[in-house]
Amino acid sequence: MVLTASSKTPVPGQVILGLGSNRPCGRLDSIEILERAVKALGRLLSGLRRSSLYKTAPQGVTDQPPFFNMAVSGGFQGGPKELLSKIHKIETDFGRDRSKESRWGQRSLDIDILLFGEETAAEPPLLELPHPRLTERRFALEPLLEICPGAAEPGTGRLYRDICAALPDQGVLIIFR
Repeated sequence: MVLTASSKTPVPGQVILGLGSNRPCGRLDSIEILERAVKALGRLLSGLRRSSLYKTAPQGVTDQPPFFNMAVSGGFQGGPKELLSKIHKIETDFGRDRSKESRWGQRSLDIDILLFGEETAAEPPLLELPHPRLTERRFALEPLLEICPGAAEPGTGRLYRDICAALPDQGVLIIFR
């Protein structure tokens, strides 16, 4: 269940997306890519809210530059598959080519659907809701909790702030508020 910090009630159609980048695209560095991606997402999501920017140590494949991460939330008029298609287009616009990537490797832009209202879905490898590794990733949870501190796991109701507090340090540093 997704809750807003102010109302503490479920918000149907609210999505929370996690964004990350650690590779430039043309003349754009990772921070510029994320800024422009947020603008593009603002055309898809109503009432867009954004987190601070975080610098994070790479997870999984550690021999690569650090990532810059953030989260955005807003209302989306459509279903998860439609949103996924639109965010894949934005990723491509910023140089992402999934056919040339290694798992957990460098990328110019990665946008994950962390939460889509209260929906759950299991259609691997592309669509799993909530994001299947959300509960393992401070770099996703910390920005999510900044913009939606009352967020809870669909189905179980476990608060994401409790899940995040139990995780080890993963090298997540806030750099811009």
